[in-house]
Amino acid sequence: MTEPKPRSDRSPWNWLLLIPVALPLITPLFNSDTPRLWGFPAFYWLQFAFILVGVASTTLVYRMTHRPSLREAIDE
Repeated sequence: MTEPKPRSDRSPWNWLLLIPVALPLITPLFNSDTPRLWGFPAFYWLQFAFILVGVASTTLVYRMTHRPSLREAIDE
């Protein structure tokens, strides 16, 4: 039986993980009271938007870089 290749985490997809880190650091995005969404100032609803961006980018990177394990390959 051949041994699997060593895992390499050097995928270009990993660069997408910088988006949810860098986006909240751009303070001019939420340094105002307007626009309001359902009465909430931009600061509050943008925090929730940042969470959604983080979840979406993490999910995308995981799906694009996930390799099935040996056990999953045998089960198929």
